[in-house]
Amino acid sequence: MEQLLRAELRTRSLRAFGSPGAGYISEGRAYDTDSGAVFVKVNRRSQARQMFLGEMASLEAIRATGLVRAPQPIKVIDLPGGGAAFLMEYLKMRSLSSQASQLGEQIADLHLHNQKLGEKWKEEESTVGRRAEGAEPQYATKFGFHTVTCCGFIPQVNEWEEDWPAFFFRHRLQAQLDLIEKDYADREAQELWSQLQVKIPDLFCGLEIVPALLHGDLWSGNVAENDEGPIIYDPASFYGHSEFELAIASMFGGFPRAFFTAYHSKIPKAPGFERRLQLYKLFNYLNHWNHFGQEYRSPTLGTMRKLLK
Repeated sequence: MEQLLRAELRTRSLRAFGSPGAGYISEGRAYDTDSGAVFVKVNRRSQARQMFLGEMASLEAIRATGLVRAPQPIKVIDLPGGGAAFLMEYLKMRSLSSQASQLGEQIADLHLHNQKLGEKWKEEESTVGRRAEGAEPQYATKFGFHTVTCCGFIPQVNEWEEDWPAFFFRHRLQAQLDLIEKDYADREAQELWSQLQVKIPDLFCGLEIVPALLHGDLWSGNVAENDEGPIIYDPASFYGHSEFELAIASMFGGFPRAFFTAYHSKIPKAPGFERRLQLYKLFNYLNHWNHFGQEYRSPTLGTMRKLLK
């Protein structure tokens, strides 16, 4: 591995430091090199390259906004014997605490960024001579992403859709339930789903949803801070409904109340927010069931029942 890293990073010196990190999906290690510190994530799964390329594209999209700090990606490399490694900037981190409010504001700004780009585009469109003829808009008008991203190790289809409920139904909920059916053939899950799916459109009645660039997996293990400010990492980005982001953030603890207070000071809760949050939590419970097994069956079915009341 070290010989491969020396060649890919074009460095003579390569010294591992700190403790190796073992996450739920991949392993990581930090190294000092001739040009500074790097962090290397390794995964031996057959789909590791696809996972890391999606993460790299996500980091690039987030960093391009200039609104919240994330590691700079370097490259994805194939490993002898299978799997891949993702090389990125090393950032010294500690658990999010004192900067939770600042992160809440930054995530809200990230979610509003595409809307503001759209408003600017429309303003320029109505001003003669402000924009080059034939220029393409720089904002996303649909929901999706330009490449596959993985939430955990499960690939997510991000084909562009004009309608958010249709995108979320087909490419998030139904995709997860298809995996549940394949691996568990859980009759109760399918029965509840058949009742629930017809009610989903009602949760979005009268709601105008502008595509927002999302981190896509914003749980407490994917955020941190250092002396320079908040940091987010391990994204699975796409353009979606901003409320989707808050479901995983509000599950399993780890985010101080100050995060949500600061976020909602910029993006207030829309009517029906709490029920839609349950719907978005359902996706995350399904995703956890597919990753970690039957211990997540009960909260998944419980969330379905809540939504049917």
